[in-house]
Amino acid sequence: MRIRWSYAFVDRPREGFGAACDFWTAVTGTRLSELRGEFSEFVTLLPEGADPCVKAQAVRSGTGGAHLDFCVDDVAEFAGSAVRLGASVVLDLGSLVVLRSPGGQQFCADPWRGQSSRPDVVRGSRLDQVCVDVPPSAYDAEVAFWSGLLDGWHSRPGALPEFHVVEPAPGLPVRLLLQRLGEERPASAHLDLACADVAATRAWHEELGASFVAGFSGWTVMRDPAGGTYCLTTRDPETGGLRG
Repeated sequence: MRIRWSYAFVDRPREGFGAACDFWTAVTGTRLSELRGEFSEFVTLLPEGADPCVKAQAVRSGTGGAHLDFCVDDVAEFAGSAVRLGASVVLDLGSLVVLRSPGGQQFCADPWRGQSSRPDVVRGSRLDQVCVDVPPSAYDAEVAFWSGLLDGWHSRPGALPEFHVVEPAPGLPVRLLLQRLGEERPASAHLDLACADVAATRAWHEELGASFVAGFSGWTVMRDPAGGTYCLTTRDPETGGLRG
């Protein structure tokens, strides 16, 4: 089934939710929608002149992380395909289905509402990727699952052996990266930004309250003001691909 749009979700604990929203709206050049949900736990980050592709959720337990939402024409059909490929249903509200991949990563399916206009790059960077960190025992199954589910997306090995990329069709705003961990622990996910200049973006984020965690060739690990980790990568913010 064709995926019409995608959202990256910033999942953060309730006690740090306001700080997280302030930070990520600044980073993405957006403003907050009205809070919604039974516990006012959901909010959309609204760009000017484009359709939103980032949302935030206050989680009631755990440390949070990130997840993907896929907007499709037929939610039930998409959820059924996911289940046949090995996913499990966490919550079925009809118009929204929460699922869990074979490796344990949560994701959602909801209706496409005509979104089509991708937000611009903001100060040389773009939040454009959700990276799922997968334990070694589940990695091959997770690669097979996402490659089978995301119809029309290009599934290929990454630049390093521990990475696998699943790239969306042109025009969709958020892509998926699978990373094989070096240890057995539950799957989790974090956000990645593509940056024209990682050093400049890091300095800007630190001014906004983020902190440096670790640096590697090709990416820098940061922590936002709510304690959530994310990465600044040297990918091209226009295309999402590696720069030559």
